[in-house]
Amino acid sequence: MPIELISVLVGLILTVMVFSYLIGDNLFFRIAVYLFIGVASGYAAAIVVHFVIIPKLIQPFLAFDPLAIIAFVLAVSLLAKLFPGISWVGSFAMALLVGVGAAAALGGALVGTLLPQAQAAVDGFDLRSAGGGFNALMQLVQGGVMLLGTVFTLASFHFSAGRAADGAPKRNRILEGVAWVGRIFIAITFGVLFAGVYMSALTAMIERLSFIINSIRGMAGF
Repeated sequence: MPIELISVLVGLILTVMVFSYLIGDNLFFRIAVYLFIGVASGYAAAIVVHFVIIPKLIQPFLAFDPLAIIAFVLAVSLLAKLFPGISWVGSFAMALLVGVGAAAALGGALVGTLLPQAQAAVDGFDLRSAGGGFNALMQLVQGGVMLLGTVFTLASFHFSAGRAADGAPKRNRILEGVAWVGRIFIAITFGVLFAGVYMSALTAMIERLSFIINSIRGMAGF
């Protein structure tokens, strides 16, 4: 049997097993999910071993690189977390890992999100590239919408409030109105994101259905 036919047949069977979830949770769907999780986990482990652990840790360690030796010792100390009696050995490495991860996440949010968002809001009012006329007007409108959307959205996360005479929370009416507009922007954003996810899923489903049809036609031709 040709290798191409075996590959198509396996892909067809797995696709049908996944689509069997349409009639309810069943054994075939769970087998396909387990296979997917197992293969994905094995692939991720192989990538980590071949492209991270061996070239970034083992090889420098064998070459007596001081930084690699420190990293190796810290990595080994994390294994102590598996044993409650000596779990304190890995506390320093865990604290270092969490601290570096938090700093990297904060830096990524600042450099990758906040600063580009602020720069985009400023660039929206740069009319030199618009060429004047109607294009400049449209760019000004787009820049204004982007700036107001950013400000209103940030205002919607301002939860501080005073207290009325009866003890109920009372917010500034202007701030409450701005926050309400910000929630509209958030709802629109979530709607666009959901539509994008839905279109991606629909595209994947169409591709799989096309694969089933083409596979059946191909096997009929053998």
